[in-house]
Order: sequence, then C-alpha cells, then structure tokens
Amino acid sequence: MGKSFSESYKEAGVDITAGYKAVELMKEHIAKTMVFGRMSDIGGFGGSYELDLTGYEHPVLVSGTDGVGTKIRLAILMDRHDTIGIDCVAMCVNDIICVGAKPLFFLDYIACGANKPEKIAMIVKGVADGCVQAESALVGGETAEHPGLMPIEDYDLAGFSVGIVDRDKALDKKNVREGDAVIALPSTGVHSNGFSLVRKVFDIETADLFMPRVELEGKSLGETLLTPTAIYVKPLLALIEHAQVRSAAHITGGGFYENIPRALPDGLSVRIKRKDVRVLPIFDLIAKTGNIPERDMFNTFNMGVGMAVIVAPEDAEKAIRFLQEMGTDAYLLGEVVSGNQGVIME
Repeated sequence: MGKSFSESYKEAGVDITAGYKAVELMKEHIAKTMVFGRMSDIGGFGGSYELDLTGYEHPVLVSGTDGVGTKIRLAILMDRHDTIGIDCVAMCVNDIICVGAKPLFFLDYIACGANKPEKIAMIVKGVADGCVQAESALVGGETAEHPGLMPIEDYDLAGFSVGIVDRDKALDKKNVREGDAVIALPSTGVHSNGFSLVRKVFDIETADLFMPRVELEGKSLGETLLTPTAIYVKPLLALIEHAQVRSAAHITGGGFYENIPRALPDGLSVRIKRKDVRVLPIFDLIAKTGNIPERDMFNTFNMGVGMAVIVAPEDAEKAIRFLQEMGTDAYLLGEVVSGNQGVIME
C-alpha cells in the first residue's frame, strides 16, 4: 500500500496529502534545533528528549504554554508568516525563564482553515528560529485543518515549552528585598500583547500597512507591529550566573501594573519614575491615535520594557554592564520599596 489518501476526506475540506508535504517542507527548519537535545525524527506519535541531569541536585521541570493572539491577523493581512512563530516561542520561554529555568524543548500547534504546505512551513520556520534563539529543541507539533470552523486563509498558533532548573537555584519572589534594583530589558515593540486594542486603534483591516511613517522612524506600521517578540533566554540565564538576581517579570498583557507585582512578595512594591522609562515610538503613536490615557497604556502594553529583572542593589551596575556587553541595552528602571501598591509610577 502507498501513502494514505482519501478522496472523500478531501471533498470534505481536508487534504491529508497537503499535510505530508507540509511535514517534508518543515523538516529542514526543525533540523536546526536538533543540536539542543537528542530526540526522535519528526513524524512519530510523540516527541522525545533525552534528559541530561548532570549538575542538577534537585531538578525541577518548569512548563509554559501560550499563543500568539490576534497579532496573527496582521500576519495574514500582510501575508508574512515567517516570524509569527518567534512570537509563539517567546511567549512561552520568556515566562519559564522568570523562574530561572533553561528551556529544553518546545512543541507547537497550528489550527488552520486549509493546509497550504508552503505557508505552514513558513510558520514552522519562525517557530524553529525562535527555538534556536532560545537554545531549545523543537521536538514536534500538530497541524490541524478545520474547514467550516475557520476561513480558509485563517490560522491560529500556540505552543508549549518545558524547561529545567535546580530547585535551590530557582528565582523566588520571596528573596526580593526593599532597596533592590529593578533593571529593564528593552522590548522590540508591541511584542504579542494588546493587539485587539492595536487593531481597533489603527482600524487595521483598512489601514495602509506598508507606507513608511515619520513617527516610526521611517518604518511602516505593518513592519513595526509585526516585529517579533524579543527572546530573553540567553541574557537572563547568563545574568543569573553573574549577579544576585532575585526575581523577574515578563511584561505581557496587563503591562507594568499586572506583571511586575507577580515578581514581588506581599508588602513590597516597585517605584518607577515615568521619565526613566524608554518608551518606543510605536507606543506614543498608539496613545495619540487612539486617545488612550497613559495609565491604560502602561496597564496594557510593555511600553518598551519586555522584561523587568530585580537584582541586589550592590549588583545593579555590574548587571547592567554585563547585559550591555551581551548586546542587551539594559538600564535602571526603578527600585523596590515597602508597601502593597504594586507599581508606583512617579
């Protein structure tokens, strides 16, 4: 018997042969991640990863899952699908490194109205590129056609990451002290949060996504918004080995006011001077175009800060210098103070 084929299934809207072609096209991209862990070839019923516990006294597995959200609509409108996968990886690995965990492996899930192999392969290319940045193995995934449930051109993308950390070396907000320094790791833009508001503000379905804009330093709106989420795995894990990192917060949906308090114990807050926040031009444009109050902006978007890292005050300068030497333009964002206000913006 040859490779399976069902004419009846194809007439119902699912072309299983397209799935085979998509798998063949994506194999070269997945191969780039195999250096980060021994595993089985793609196509089996489960992805495998050989776990090396050398150097771990009390190994703890840390997992995270997330999707890209409505940013995908922008990718569809621009017909650019090779970077959206980086966002998917970033949204997962940037969460688990806040515990100090090193990402080990990743799986993706793509639901689509129709399986167009070249497009699916481009999506997976982005996932693989993100995994390379995170030094994580892409051990498998799933592509599902949903005719009748989703329009033919539509798709959704989600992912799942597993990492490892030694229990005694895990970042714990209980270690945060009054007087600790808060360091900002810059974002690359809107990342992958708040796009329901972004799409409304710019009326994205009818906006000119390709015209260069002075407000965006000559870049187009589409290019700026589609810029993939920064992946902070390498700089943060390296910093943990060189400084007293107490805690970290991935600034995603909910902005400063929701995410930074998640890295703090009861009784402590973070004081930030508004003038010290290096806000990117895209956020000024969103606020101006949508007439959005500043409080709402900081409670929705990252505002130019993708990760907030809390370190011992005596290590602040050393940590900033180390991060800058790694190519991350880190800077002092604020300090930890007493109180239960969460984030105090001055």
